[in-house]
Amino acid sequence: MGMKLSHFNFDLPKELLAEYPAENRDEARLMVLNRKTQTIEHKLFKDIIDYFDADDVMVLNNTKVFPARLYGNKEKTGARIEVFLLRELNSETRLWDVLVDPARKIRIGNKLYFGDDESLVAEVIDNTTSRGRTLRFLYDGSYEEFRNKLTELGETPLPKYIKREVEPEDAERYQTIFAKEEGAVAAPTAGLHFSKHLLKRLEIKGLNFAEVTLHVGLGTFSPVEVEDLSKHKMDSEEAYIHAPATATINNAISENRRICAVGTTVMRALESSVSSNHTLNEFSGWTNKFIFPPYDFSIANCMITNFHTPKSTLMMMVSAFAGHEFMKEAYEEAVKEKYKFYSYGDAMLII
Repeated sequence: MGMKLSHFNFDLPKELLAEYPAENRDEARLMVLNRKTQTIEHKLFKDIIDYFDADDVMVLNNTKVFPARLYGNKEKTGARIEVFLLRELNSETRLWDVLVDPARKIRIGNKLYFGDDESLVAEVIDNTTSRGRTLRFLYDGSYEEFRNKLTELGETPLPKYIKREVEPEDAERYQTIFAKEEGAVAAPTAGLHFSKHLLKRLEIKGLNFAEVTLHVGLGTFSPVEVEDLSKHKMDSEEAYIHAPATATINNAISENRRICAVGTTVMRALESSVSSNHTLNEFSGWTNKFIFPPYDFSIANCMITNFHTPKSTLMMMVSAFAGHEFMKEAYEEAVKEKYKFYSYGDAMLII
């Protein structure tokens, strides 16, 4: 048996979990890990430009987070129920895969009412897991009006660890500035550090950008519950890699350029579609790829990522990329230097 779950445990003081993002996107702190020299530097995110040259490629995840968290009331009792939209199963019948909380009270046949005017109603038609349900939404109006209604009633799905109320600026800050393909229930957080100004500066320096889409699911936060990592099953997530991206990336591979995966979601999408000669193929479908050490990466030779929580699959992937011992050292340093962790936290560049 290779790597075990316990290899990825460390003490993370509660106060290092970021409740709020940095005041300016590109002024979060940046820890730079150089795998060749095994050195660690402390910078600001906007200093990232110093590590790249013209024709290097940054690969971005252009998924867009939709306001997935709704609050409804149960018929008769009026109990307040949180409904977390996971994915649409059928647009014609308006069937959705959701999580409900508290779940024990929500049974097949129950109706839930949303909005002050209760104009949106959902009926529970199936149980999928202990908290999972299939809902059918009932709404008088076109599909477009229905989707607008969901957006109007939903709130930004900040991760559960953030205990404060959602604030108006979260709608903008928990979204990358290049988000366009709606479908994620969590932000691809490495991308949150890019400001319009920084993107412009990178462009002027001659960097190329490639966009892929991976719709981040809640599985991203699912704890690993098996000690033997080879037995862990990842949730599937929908991903798309189109021809323009493969052309840009494969060209950079042939020229030995730096190819930087902005985030674990990008890395997972890229590694889910590698050809036999280690170039990138187009992709459209679902991936449940789980990357943990030891692992040979084929496409990206550099990555940007946030600081992850102990024992998470995200931490395992970055350990596979940077080297397990080096990553342990970096995380000890991050705790000592009080870097902020998780979705709204600081960033790491691994070259």
